[in-house]
Amino acid sequence: MRVLVTGAGGFIGRHVCTLLSNAGYRVRGAGRALRPGVGLAETMDWVRMPVLDATSHWAAALQGIDAVVHLAGRAHVLRDRASEPLAEYRRVNVAGTEALARQAAQRGVRRIVFMSSIKVNGERTGRSAEGGWQKFTDRDVPCPEDAYGTSKWEAEKALAGMATETGLQVTVLRPPLVYGPGVGANFLRLMHAIERGWPLPFGAVDNLRSLIYVENLADAVLRCLRESASAGRTYTISDMDVSTPGLIIAIARAMGRKPKLFRCSPVLLRSCGRVIGQRDTMQRLLDSLVVDSSAFRRELQWTPRYSNDEGLSRTVNWFLRVS
Repeated sequence: MRVLVTGAGGFIGRHVCTLLSNAGYRVRGAGRALRPGVGLAETMDWVRMPVLDATSHWAAALQGIDAVVHLAGRAHVLRDRASEPLAEYRRVNVAGTEALARQAAQRGVRRIVFMSSIKVNGERTGRSAEGGWQKFTDRDVPCPEDAYGTSKWEAEKALAGMATETGLQVTVLRPPLVYGPGVGANFLRLMHAIERGWPLPFGAVDNLRSLIYVENLADAVLRCLRESASAGRTYTISDMDVSTPGLIIAIARAMGRKPKLFRCSPVLLRSCGRVIGQRDTMQRLLDSLVVDSSAFRRELQWTPRYSNDEGLSRTVNWFLRVS
């Protein structure tokens, strides 16, 4: 199979391209850079696509392609400086996705795997009346709470309409936070804090959050391409559920360090987050967001390739090499 991977130079894209190439697929990457990054040039073709919106022309990238893995998009940012963030997200994530799918269908592409986000479901989960953890599933009514999540949900709906209109087989994945070698943002900052021995005030946090290791997510993409049962399906997917203090302890253990956790009231932490302009970051450290991946595992007979300990160890080893 000949596969086009958009966003091939990004954090997830690099891992997807490598895995697909190793699995025998002929991979063509598309991204904003002039050429693929180190380690990718030997494994795939490359097409530069500096713009992703309704005006993008995909003819060269789609030539001879059987399936598309669509990872490119405007990523979620905590402090968006765009004058109209929702309009900007829609320009890239909705109109850009629709243009790609339409041109792909016109050129005979059969499959598209779309990387959405669990933010389509919402921002947080809680506990049931019986005290157990509630989980987001693909059966939930979508309830995005920000511009990014809204744009991903609208892109999913656009793809569903395209599938009805053209027969394009669409599979949607909604992962939570993705970590692994090359990770940035809050996960990288947390590793820096643990490595430097900073005291962290999350010892009293009672939450649960789902994550997925990037190479397990890449393997899930591969499974979607291989299994016809994934066509027309939307899947919530994760491979680890862990509390914030539990994650800090696990990362510290992988580093060979003792975590410096102390107890501080979550109410006080939320107040401090608002005062210092880090409300959203604090919410992610304090709230729960649990994902049910049982449908994906059952229908596609999928088991994560790497365990939680392996994923964290590989991530920490990368971090220690580059920091």
